[in-house]
Amino acid sequence: MTADRIVDVRTSFVRAEKSESARHDGGDREPVRRDHWLGGKVANPMTKYAEFRDNRDAGIGAADGGTVVVEVESESGAVGVSTTAGLATAAVIQQHLARLVVGERASAHSRTWDRMFSSTLRYGRKGLVLHAISAVDLAIWDLHGKVVGEPVHALLGGRIRGAVQVYATGPRPETAARLGFAGAKLPLVWGPSEGEAGFRNNVALAREARDAVPADFPLMYDCWMALDVDYAVRLAHAVERLGFTWIEEPLPPDDYAGLRRIRDRMPPTMTLNTGEHEYTANGFRLLCEAGVDVIQPDLGWCGGMTEVLRIAAVARVYGVRVIPHTCGMPNYHFVVTQPGGDLAEFPVLSADGEHLAPQHAPLLLGEDVPDKGWLTVGEKPGFGLALNPDVELVPAVPELPGLAR
Repeated sequence: MTADRIVDVRTSFVRAEKSESARHDGGDREPVRRDHWLGGKVANPMTKYAEFRDNRDAGIGAADGGTVVVEVESESGAVGVSTTAGLATAAVIQQHLARLVVGERASAHSRTWDRMFSSTLRYGRKGLVLHAISAVDLAIWDLHGKVVGEPVHALLGGRIRGAVQVYATGPRPETAARLGFAGAKLPLVWGPSEGEAGFRNNVALAREARDAVPADFPLMYDCWMALDVDYAVRLAHAVERLGFTWIEEPLPPDDYAGLRRIRDRMPPTMTLNTGEHEYTANGFRLLCEAGVDVIQPDLGWCGGMTEVLRIAAVARVYGVRVIPHTCGMPNYHFVVTQPGGDLAEFPVLSADGEHLAPQHAPLLLGEDVPDKGWLTVGEKPGFGLALNPDVELVPAVPELPGLAR
């Protein structure tokens, strides 16, 4: 059977008209999300710099071209789809990975992943190279499912449950409770550089969240690599009394010694969660050894579906729970096949944090959304996704004369 032989890998950007805000800024860069909660005041590694303190996008945003669409086409004409971000990532895919993938079979996941990873060792292993590998890997899994007419969860060995309970990430815990989510994860707002007043504000915000939801409704704090050990420990003790069940990603993921010190000093009734920005099974093994309670790989970054299966195997050996960071439908196809996969994340991405929408709308069609806190994973081939034909795409990386594919 050669129908699943890969014949093309391509990357595209969504053609976007220059927005009003971008025109007023006088440039072509992607505009700052002034009115979106994610682009507002959210603690992050750049909060230490006063000029970036009140707008997360100002510090970590990048004029990189935005969302990249990755398409992998087989000899049969079927096309697998995924997304990633940035011109640099698209260039790695187009100018390095594509030549290693074309000619391979969509079903040869481990072989193809190893070809991509081994060939990029000299400049990869983490970061945007793994983002690129992840995007291609997910598109290949989508393609494989479409070629054989099966959902990805069937290719993974079959789902254990038809639906997964989801918690909401966003600024409105009362909305999450009202819609039946399993809990609400809030963005931490003030960082250590903002002193004792900022710490008190974080605790006050946690108290407001608790007052807005039922007493037994789980709450969590997402610290997004913004803290130090002592601050994280103080915060954990302060919000544990308010019924917070975990603090997430208080340090950069490779500060394994710091994570161990936090775990040893924080309340035993809370869990220490991290891993959104960690890569490959080797990285997650180090997190497990550091005493992290829950690892949170992002399938779009950590190495894709092929690698998250290895990550889950490592976690199982260490008795560590896996609750992946949000990645849309690939995340849910993975979770429903896992023996301990009883919880997943759903981001509330509306600007005000009040309304639910598919994570990749309007770019992708077919994404499932939760109902009363449960997300049902269907039987459509692949990840059940298709590109919206009304969205115009343009090549992300020009064909360079003389570049061998």
